[in-house]
Amino acid sequence: MGEIVGRARTRLVVISDYQEGCFQDAELPPAADFQALWEARGVAGSAFGGDYKEKFDVVGSYMERLPLAFLRSRLVDSAEIWTHSRSPEAIARRDNGPLTRRSFRLNGPMAPFSSNDMLGYIAAFGAPDILCVWGLGVDEEIMRACSKSFKIYNSIDAPALRIPPEVSRHFDLILTGADWQSEEVQRVHPGMATLVLPIGPEFASETMFRPLGLEKVYDVIYVAAAQSYKRHDVLFDALAKIPVPLKTLCVCGYGELVDSFKARTTELGLDVEFIGPPGVGYDEVNRYMSQSKIGVVCGVDDGAPAILTEYMLAGIPVLANNKLACGLQYITRDTGLAVDGALFAQGIVEMLARRSDFSPRQTVCENWLWPSSIEKLAHAIQSNPRGHLIFGSKEPSS
Repeated sequence: MGEIVGRARTRLVVISDYQEGCFQDAELPPAADFQALWEARGVAGSAFGGDYKEKFDVVGSYMERLPLAFLRSRLVDSAEIWTHSRSPEAIARRDNGPLTRRSFRLNGPMAPFSSNDMLGYIAAFGAPDILCVWGLGVDEEIMRACSKSFKIYNSIDAPALRIPPEVSRHFDLILTGADWQSEEVQRVHPGMATLVLPIGPEFASETMFRPLGLEKVYDVIYVAAAQSYKRHDVLFDALAKIPVPLKTLCVCGYGELVDSFKARTTELGLDVEFIGPPGVGYDEVNRYMSQSKIGVVCGVDDGAPAILTEYMLAGIPVLANNKLACGLQYITRDTGLAVDGALFAQGIVEMLARRSDFSPRQTVCENWLWPSSIEKLAHAIQSNPRGHLIFGSKEPSS
């Protein structure tokens, strides 16, 4: 394994668009004041996110698995996840593990997000070598503060870019969920590097989701937020058309529509059980999937959901809406079917009848586990002139 050219340590930061707390009417100090506060605290990269020598699994949410994959592959020496706080007291903490998490105070509620707190931290301790920005993004001032970083963006949603052009132009690489998204990026920014590598389904972990050999209690499972864009109505309408009653489980981590879902399924006379919100842990989700015969993804205006490969790793094939904006590349003859929402009833019946024809876990393990995905991403970074300055000849290692 080669050494990083010109650097003793390499640091990666992922900025999520997650926000916590409630906005308060309090005076907002300028970035220089936040810089002085950070310098007084002495909380630099050496205090958090240091070398992590213990062996660890690449597990957790899709937000966590990419930085963990970088660390596990020894492509970076430390990794952090930054989020936003609406209240004056932001936090910095280290988990009992390799990732450091920091929360920075927001200037205001508008996206892309601005933060004098974050600017002050960057001024005090420097920008990361690799900056990954997901979702609604950060403002141009933060991008300029990280001008020397190799910057990666992924919208994690159906739109290819959820940030304005004056922000997106600063990125060195855009991760997309489908070819059409890459084409849209090229339309906005001709010549910008893109890679179809959605972070949800691509950085799959075979240790998180796996068959448990349990009795198949449920015919169908849908793990999705209780929100309209997940299109639970497609599933409910399909179940109502199937003459033989099927036992179905809906696991909802969050969302506001569970009560209306329950009312609708009762009205239709369906056997549907609901878990959450709030959601349950990954082990519990894996247990429910292992007790199910098939999984479904009903949405259309959605990114490439991580649940696609998570179902498959649990050993169950997937029926997807063939209008799904991103992620249909994971539906193959070995992993499931993609049909029009109006034909979901036929699709469910067909898949239940020939479950033995599918080999979903094997297919994911051969194509979309995190080691192969981090190798693709590392190659894309190293192929970029700016990325080569950061990585040099360093290659992923297990």
